Amino acid sequence: MPQNVWLSRLRLTDFRNYQHLTIDLDGRPVVLTGANGAGKTNLLEAISLLSPGRGMRGTPFNDLARFDGSGLWAVSAQLEGPDGQINIGTGLELSPEGHLVSGRIVKVDGHHVKGSGKLADLAQIVWLTPALDGLLTGPATERRRFLDRLIVGLDPGFRALSSQFERAMRQRNKLLDNGSNDRFQFTGLETLMAETGAALAAARLEAVDRLAHAVISKWPPTTKDGEPSPFPWSTLTLEGELEHDLRIMPSSDAEDHYLRALQDNRERDRAAKRTLIGPHRSDFLAGHGPKKMPAKFCSTGEQKALLVGLILAHAELLKDQHRTAPIILLDEISAHLDQTRREALFKEILSLSSQAFMTGTDTNIFSPFGGGAQFYSLDNAAIVS
Repeated sequence: MPQNVWLSRLRLTDFRNYQHLTIDLDGRPVVLTGANGAGKTNLLEAISLLSPGRGMRGTPFNDLARFDGSGLWAVSAQLEGPDGQINIGTGLELSPEGHLVSGRIVKVDGHHVKGSGKLADLAQIVWLTPALDGLLTGPATERRRFLDRLIVGLDPGFRALSSQFERAMRQRNKLLDNGSNDRFQFTGLETLMAETGAALAAARLEAVDRLAHAVISKWPPTTKDGEPSPFPWSTLTLEGELEHDLRIMPSSDAEDHYLRALQDNRERDRAAKRTLIGPHRSDFLAGHGPKKMPAKFCSTGEQKALLVGLILAHAELLKDQHRTAPIILLDEISAHLDQTRREALFKEILSLSSQAFMTGTDTNIFSPFGGGAQFYSLDNAAIVS
């Protein structure tokens, strides 16, 4: 495991229901068990904040502080990797004048870094939570957000590109809402939206193609032994007007077509008070490959199996690209998975040599790991065994 990236120590201070917690780790997968409310998911959320963004729950940073604490919180870790040990941390802090600093601060080896994007250079962290169980049947917004999170690990420039498009669109929406007819402002913003929007859609299409190939490679219809793969392969597609154009015409033509559409639809967008066309309206769709069935029509267990299969295939892509396995967070992972698929999941985690953090209420479910994992029991935000 010397070439992998893993946490050797994790510290939480006034985070969620934790007043103080220090946990030492050795790189093996970690199983966290305990009753509901013990703090299992909160611990995983803390780890997810060691990556860019707002973590696996997307909670505003001010709401992460312990209810009866100081209003501040901190998460820090020792990260082991090919280049040695790195100390990383994040949280809220006060200014010299005693005011709460806006947003969270991020430190690497004791030094402040600008934004949380630097964390992506240090470790890849992926997760699957019960909140995603309805992803394949829910709104397109959630599927896009899920896809974009997968893409960030594969394409370092994707986050900045997405932010550029979102900023330009917000400014255009503000002009629409204010009733502005400033042709020069609209032209500038719409040109920027067309440039970044086409690049954004192209990056998504490339990533979906890579994911689709990774999934079928990882989960062929049958294994070498002639048995069905434990997780079904999935069909993955990206639907949207801009994506359609990029498939049938040069990118420059697709960009020009989107620019004209933005210009032609200003009044319709003004009535709606928002931009109605673009990559922010695209949908990421999955299907059950063996059954040739849209995922939304599959059973809850089949949908969970599709998501687990996708996450594991994505983890393989990350490992191939970065030469290190990602840290994987799996909250209440046993829900909707039968024993065969649970055991297949545990086997895949060990094969990846990934430091996976898994939670559950029943320790026996994770018994196939044996000595291949570290086991901790939590109660009232404390380790009891």
